[in-house]
This record gives sequence, structure tokens and C-alpha cells, in this order.
Amino acid sequence: MPKAMGTTLRTALLGGLAAATLTVPQVAASAGGTYEVRGAAEARAQVEAALAASSFDWSALSGKVTVHVRRGIATRAAPGQVWLDADLLDSGRFSWGVVLHEFGHQLDFLALDDRDRQTLARALGVKAWGCGPAGPTLAHRDQGCERFASMVSWAHWPSADNVFRPSSPLDESAAMSPRAFRALLADVLAD
Repeated sequence: MPKAMGTTLRTALLGGLAAATLTVPQVAASAGGTYEVRGAAEARAQVEAALAASSFDWSALSGKVTVHVRRGIATRAAPGQVWLDADLLDSGRFSWGVVLHEFGHQLDFLALDDRDRQTLARALGVKAWGCGPAGPTLAHRDQGCERFASMVSWAHWPSADNVFRPSSPLDESAAMSPRAFRALLADVLAD
């Protein structure tokens, strides 16, 4: 094999190997929580940074959360699963509040029971939890599950960079002060 062809082949193989390692899922723990990010290294770094910025101890989650990162997908959550748009994560710290919001849904799915949800719904000033079959009939801000996830994000990362920083008393994350919410959540999780 000519030397130039061997160098080109070796470069192509190394480049392919490097690209493959960027998308290999890695399991990580953040303050006790276990999650797996399926996406490029840059996406994993943003998810890890968001969870590290949060003061919440994610060990309250009873299982592993798989985070799927792709371009052009809707950011959403289901029990044990989070989907994040890679374009959002490209924005860096701006995306962290959304990451924490989606992990707030994981807390709802994996750590709360119906009695906890009723307690939280009353404290957050909503009549219904809203996730599930009733969810689409309620405005986003009127769903207890959405207020809860927004409060998890804001109360545990009260940064000017958090997109859930309330700007009016009607905002989802303005239902309670961060300190009061953290205390309530600690009580609910301790029961």
C-alpha cells in the first residue's frame, strides 16, 4: 500500500473512531442520581453541568434516567426518559433551566405519589396536577406537574441565567419562594 494511501486510511479510521466515541452513551451520577446521556460529548457536558449547578440531591430519583439528545426533537419527559433538542443544549447555560425542568418531571414520575402531588398542587395554587390524560385540557401554567417542574428548576438553581426565573407573579415558577418550595419538597420527600 502506498504511504500516502496508508496515511489517509489511518486518518480516516482515527477520525471515525473519534466521532463514534462522541456519541457513545455514558452513565454518570450527579449528587447521587444516575443518568445516561445518549448524544455527543458536548451535549453530555451541558446536561452534567446543569445537574451539577442544581442544589437538588438527585438521589431522590429511584431509577436511572436516559437522556436522548438529537437535533430538531421536542424537549419532553416520560418516566425514566428525557428528550432534549441538541440545538437547545448548544446555547450552554441558557439550556440548564430546561434540563432541570425535565429532571423535575423525573422527580414527579419516580419519587412522588398521589398524596404528594395533592399536597404540592394545593401549595402551588393549582386545582389539578394536569399531567396525563387531563394535561392537554389545561393551560401549561395551570398544570400542577408543570408548575412543580418549573419550581424544581428555579428553586434549586436561582440564577439570572435560568429561563424559569419569574418575571411576574403569574409565572409558573412564581407560585412560591424558592426557600419555601425547597422546604416543602424536602418534607414531602421525607414522608
